[in-house]
Amino acid sequence: MNIDEAIRKRINEIVEANKTTLTALCLNSNLTPSTIFDFMSGKSKCPKVITIKKICSGANMTLEEFFARDYFNGTEDVY
Repeated sequence: MNIDEAIRKRINEIVEANKTTLTALCLNSNLTPSTIFDFMSGKSKCPKVITIKKICSGANMTLEEFFARDYFNGTEDVY
């Protein structure tokens, strides 16, 4: 799994766990929907850390909680 796939997987987990939608997550995170939808569809590459931090804020979690998944260990570079 590469880092983009791992981040997409984690975002999907957050949406499912919070019983919400990507659009609602964007609004709660103060991000435009295109920011997340472009990444989730593969149109854009790995989001910046500040974008992930905003997602965390919108989901009421820390960066540590976001990356606290075994599948982030050993991810492949995509660049």
